[in-house]
Amino acid sequence: MKDIDRMLLGLGVLIPFWLFFGVLLTALAYPGYSHLDQAMSQLGAQGSPTQGFSAWVNNLPLGLFFVLFAVGVMRQVRGSRLASFSAVLILVHGLASFATGYFACDQGCAPAQPSFSQQMHNLAGLGMFLSLTLASLLWGFLSKRLLGSRGFGLFSLACTVLAVATVVLMAQAVEAGHWFGLYQRINYGISVLWVAGLALMLARDRAGSFRCDTA
Repeated sequence: MKDIDRMLLGLGVLIPFWLFFGVLLTALAYPGYSHLDQAMSQLGAQGSPTQGFSAWVNNLPLGLFFVLFAVGVMRQVRGSRLASFSAVLILVHGLASFATGYFACDQGCAPAQPSFSQQMHNLAGLGMFLSLTLASLLWGFLSKRLLGSRGFGLFSLACTVLAVATVVLMAQAVEAGHWFGLYQRINYGISVLWVAGLALMLARDRAGSFRCDTA
């Protein structure tokens, strides 16, 4: 495997660590911020004390990492149409991450009359969820055939189920008024851990196991 490929795939492993420390450190500059109850997007919301730099620490660099990682995945799986589509989904996730940073949510991130920026933020957030969830679902069925790993396939399916389940919990938390931050972090944490797992699996340099005739 070429050094450029190792670097691109290595970004997939970096992503969960960057997310964890980026959100943690940004929140230190937000007095009274609750990781249990508040959305991560509130760190960059209109009028928040961290609005000026939150996107530059979190959304924008993470978006770049996802885009470059997607390129790395594409370089490894060019023989499979579905695996290549999963790389496109990861690319979409990165672009949506840029959008969530550019379009800040309104103060509180859940206004009764959302602004255009809030609506675009919500749309981009939906794109982020759907793209990685579908990508992990695809690898649930592709892993054994392309990577020779039934275990990673089961892990991918488990991540898909947990991602969907935590979205339901997030919706319930909005109604209840608490625990949204916790469920959102579990939801996204599951997704980025799956990304790191895919990066590690592909970095084993098993390009020869991919077949051009696979779906």
